Amino acid sequence: MPLPSRLVGAADRIPPSLGLLAGPEHGRVSLPVRLAWSGPADFDVSDPRERLTLYCLLLDCGQRDDLIRYVNATLLRHDWPRIRRLTSRRLIALWEHRLPGLAAL
Repeated sequence: MPLPSRLVGAADRIPPSLGLLAGPEHGRVSLPVRLAWSGPADFDVSDPRERLTLYCLLLDCGQRDDLIRYVNATLLRHDWPRIRRLTSRRLIALWEHRLPGLAAL
């Protein structure tokens, strides 16, 4: 029996508005083990590389509350062109469908 797609339920995890993304603009974020079980769990949001890793991880694995808590809308907009190149096209399409403002970036 094939494994289910990792995108099952992904659209439901995306907040309905960028304005709900209230993550920090700077400082450190420590993710719980359920999100960062096989790699770094502590990220400096002020460091563009660490933030990119954090946001890609959260888009892929985070639940809606995680996204709201850890992702900053302004920084996500800034990083979106790079995130688009590093994340599954199908996942990016879901995000841009739900939040059309990202597609224009």
